Amino acid sequence: MSRRNTAKKRNLSPDPIYNSKILNMLTARILKNGKKGLAQKIIYKSLDIIKEKTHNDPMEILEKAIRNATPLVEVKARRIGGSTYQVPIEVRAYRGTNLALKWITKFASNRTGINMSIKLANEIIDSSTENGSTIRKKEETHRMAEANKAFAHYRY
Repeated sequence: MSRRNTAKKRNLSPDPIYNSKILNMLTARILKNGKKGLAQKIIYKSLDIIKEKTHNDPMEILEKAIRNATPLVEVKARRIGGSTYQVPIEVRAYRGTNLALKWITKFASNRTGINMSIKLANEIIDSSTENGSTIRKKEETHRMAEANKAFAHYRY
């Protein structure tokens, strides 16, 4: 992290097919070894699978899944007087979206199965219906923040 000045926020270009910035953010999460084309193929295939399974617009389901998985609060470790406290902090919208996308891709890759696009589609469908590992992670984060609410005055 630079001490001189803050990093400027880069503008995201929307993805070519659905013209969505969220899909571009999801592509960046799935991306491995710079193979963006492969990451986009995985995402588009998973959106097709979602359309087949639910008979609804896959972008609406993806947005609903991200909305359901976005945390409102998180805990950050703060060292005060030799002891470390877990301090609950409110999450800004952009960070919340990033956390939701990160959790969705992480738990999709941890699922059992062969094909990443199928695993991603199933995780997105589960998140949109408010069950699955991603939602459990969000609830666990909220529980941790609730348990450590007494240390909220250490917020910075």
